[in-house]
Amino acid sequence: MTEATTTDLRSIPFDTADGGTATLADYADRVVLVVNVASKCGLAPQYEQLEELQRAYADRGFTVLGFPCNQFMGQEPGSMEEILEYCATTWGVSFPILDKVKVNGGKAAPLYKALKKAVDAEGAKGPILWNFEKFVLTPAGDVHRFRPKVKPDDPAIVELIESHLPR
Repeated sequence: MTEATTTDLRSIPFDTADGGTATLADYADRVVLVVNVASKCGLAPQYEQLEELQRAYADRGFTVLGFPCNQFMGQEPGSMEEILEYCATTWGVSFPILDKVKVNGGKAAPLYKALKKAVDAEGAKGPILWNFEKFVLTPAGDVHRFRPKVKPDDPAIVELIESHLPR
């Protein structure tokens, strides 16, 4: 597993679904899984595994942060209200769904511009490849990148989460 340390990630603001602003500093004491999501994507069943992780570890200091993204074949076309309704009724999502973002290109959200500097298990960094690319951030500031087809309940992700949670 390859990791990158990005301490300045915590200060980068992002928009919440309700029009507010947050930063990763708001989650500094937690293990955070950041993922770009899309309701019309073939990988959308990963919402179920993301929610299972949220329910299993939230009380111990973990959270998923979902960032809807419509950059990949228009697979997240809805309004924020529609996205939140879909997440709640289809998958029972209890983790925060943030405001819709761009993850690639010149108008990419600042958080994603920084996250793309992290390398994956093969040592590759750069653009987000598709929906459901995952980044696990530890309280120490380490960033671990997992490509879209790596399921949220993959043993490497679960071990990483568990190893950084309080005992």
